[in-house]
Amino acid sequence: MKSKSKKVLGWSAAVVAIAVIGAGIASWQPAIAPLSEADHQTFSAEQIARGAKLAALGDCAVCHTRPGGVRNTGGLAMEIPFGTIYSTNITPDHETGIGSWSYPAFERAMRHGVDREGRYLYPAFPYTSFTRTSDEDLQALYAWLMSQPPVRYQPPKTALNFPFNIRQGIAAWNWLALRPGAMQPDPAHDAVWNRGAYLTEGLGHCSACHSPRNILFAEQGGKAHLSGGVAEGWSAPALTAHSNAPISWNYADLLSFMRSGYVANHGVAAGPMGPVVNEGLSQLPEDDLRAMAVYLASFNPPQPDDKAAALKQRLLQRETQAKTLASEGARLYSGACMACHAQSEGAQLAGVRPALALNSNLNDASPDNAIRVVLNGIAAPATPALGTMPPFANHLSDRQIAVLLNYLRTEQAGKAAWPDLQQRVSALRSAQ
Repeated sequence: MKSKSKKVLGWSAAVVAIAVIGAGIASWQPAIAPLSEADHQTFSAEQIARGAKLAALGDCAVCHTRPGGVRNTGGLAMEIPFGTIYSTNITPDHETGIGSWSYPAFERAMRHGVDREGRYLYPAFPYTSFTRTSDEDLQALYAWLMSQPPVRYQPPKTALNFPFNIRQGIAAWNWLALRPGAMQPDPAHDAVWNRGAYLTEGLGHCSACHSPRNILFAEQGGKAHLSGGVAEGWSAPALTAHSNAPISWNYADLLSFMRSGYVANHGVAAGPMGPVVNEGLSQLPEDDLRAMAVYLASFNPPQPDDKAAALKQRLLQRETQAKTLASEGARLYSGACMACHAQSEGAQLAGVRPALALNSNLNDASPDNAIRVVLNGIAAPATPALGTMPPFANHLSDRQIAVLLNYLRTEQAGKAAWPDLQQRVSALRSAQ
């Protein structure tokens, strides 16, 4: 009996060993020969100029620049449940950057998530979106990157817990979540819509933040696409009919928000969205922004202008009336917020005057964005004309912030109070 058990265990171990070896062979990717420092590549001025716009669309500098670091030298820490991922140096430095990468190596990383040396890249680098980019645009982006000044800097090494530190496992994830290849036009839509889809779903990678993830952390598609996600601890609101905003996103609002980081019907770009507007969207050609707005607006039900205007007027009237209530929340609002946010006539103190009744953060199911903005303010607005907002972390207690935010949510946005809000304020404050 013991002999039989040993045989079974022996055969089981052999099968497991063969499976592991087979998986390793199947997932193996060869290194691509490096360029030497003597290799000289020539790119046209047109290619480089086009590549600069594509780099802005892809938010390259947003993720590949650490606070206080030289642009595109990497080192930005991205905290995930399994550890910390650090972005890489994408300047053309031969030793620490991508100076030794040929175009085929770059193209493999963008389309398949594998670096020059054959190592799998973690999908925090959104190659599942970048893969949809055309060959012509990938070549232009490569031309721009390789034409930038090389900067020697070695970012910290990514440190993830076992088994997530085994990069070969990404091969299985890719098999489930990656559909490599350039995006093809949808014949059911016109050229402008298709251009917007290409920019939004490809290098723009909007869905990487604005779509929910499944149990394997892959983007959910279908009706869940662009229906809201999480980015760096912030809620990335839905860009579709799933939005909690009282006024639907329309073409004009989308265009204004991408161009400036603000629209009166929704609010100001804050948190991770601020740099996306500043470094990326606001730098794009107007035609590209218009196409993206056309595409994104197609996910939202049309809202007649007269109904939207009437709803907006009712909400703003509620905001004006609510500030007179003699509650603690009203007093906190009067002392901390009203000078800059009240919609009644008065001096414009700094930048824009967002209507809190329409603010997307106050209408969201999660209070996290609103809490973060009150705690930390907005020191670096998406565009200078928006003005800054001071932080209140050192001026208001957790209880006061909870009272203030639930007052704004119930009396101005007209939504049910967030439950256990004080505990959530405490948790986010402690995590900073």
